Amino acid sequence: MPKTFAAVTLALLAATAQADYQHHPKVPLLLDTLRDDYGFSPADLDVVKAALKDAKKLPNLIDKELNNKESPQPKPDEQAETLPDWDAYRPIHVNPKNIANGVAYLKAHAAWFARAEAEFGVPPTVVAAVMGVETKYGAYTGKYRVLDALTTQGFDHPRRSPFFFSELTEFFALARDAARNPADLLGSYAGAMGFAQFMPSNYRWLALDYDGDGRRDLWSAPDAIGSIAHYLTRYDPKRSWQRGEPLIVPATVSGPLPATLPRNGKRADQTVASLVKAGVVPAVALPANTPVGLVELRRGSSREYWLALPNFYAVFTYNPRTFYAMAVTQLANELAAAQATDSTTSAAR
Repeated sequence: MPKTFAAVTLALLAATAQADYQHHPKVPLLLDTLRDDYGFSPADLDVVKAALKDAKKLPNLIDKELNNKESPQPKPDEQAETLPDWDAYRPIHVNPKNIANGVAYLKAHAAWFARAEAEFGVPPTVVAAVMGVETKYGAYTGKYRVLDALTTQGFDHPRRSPFFFSELTEFFALARDAARNPADLLGSYAGAMGFAQFMPSNYRWLALDYDGDGRRDLWSAPDAIGSIAHYLTRYDPKRSWQRGEPLIVPATVSGPLPATLPRNGKRADQTVASLVKAGVVPAVALPANTPVGLVELRRGSSREYWLALPNFYAVFTYNPRTFYAMAVTQLANELAAAQATDSTTSAAR
């Protein structure tokens, strides 16, 4: 018989660690929010209080969040000379090991990837690439207690405390709904969980029980695969995945670009026609009214340009960084190319 949420109170109260957060000034607001907005009972709130007594303050997690290696990215207002170097970031995710492991993962879970593509229209290589960038296909899902990560970030982060405080409330609701001990769940320094690295709010909203075992478990391949595809089509209706459409098209420039020309934004808020007029030439013919964004990457002393299509910005909803979306895009392309090579080799035998 599964434990109820209230049944974990004794386990939490038995913890011997020094309490850091049970008397924090924001605790009354947290408890009131859980009671009024999430329907927590007195017994449910006792679990929360016990968890807060057990929670550890880990300032190093704030440092990780502020200085994480995913931060370098092109920004809309940066001059070309000061852009971070794409070649310094790309090998973190787009490398031979990640490609080989991705091909093996696609083979091992081919049926689930095929089902997700049929239902949501997201190619298996894109879903796998998201997982490859996030957790190396489930190999690195995080070593920190989500309880500690979100109390530390939610109560003490210097800039993003409101966001993490909201995620802390969602985390307690997630633990209650799943009858899980809040102290048992592990994740990233920011509180993201599972192979898909969903934050608690997205876990509650968009995670799927894809294998039908009665649990939405993002530490399982089927649920993670289905949930990533679901996320890309559902998170933002204005930037949702478009079935059968590509992500990017390479481009060249015919001369110096206007300094005012937007680039490395978060939406496809220009058109092919407007960019062609500014001197950007796509490598393949596209309808003039196609919505696109311009991506500019620095590669050493040179510049590389891409026209980003709406599906590129669907990936942005997962992580709103140009480098992140480009890493997913290029890893997906490499996985597709490796699969094609494997198929050709197998056919020749």
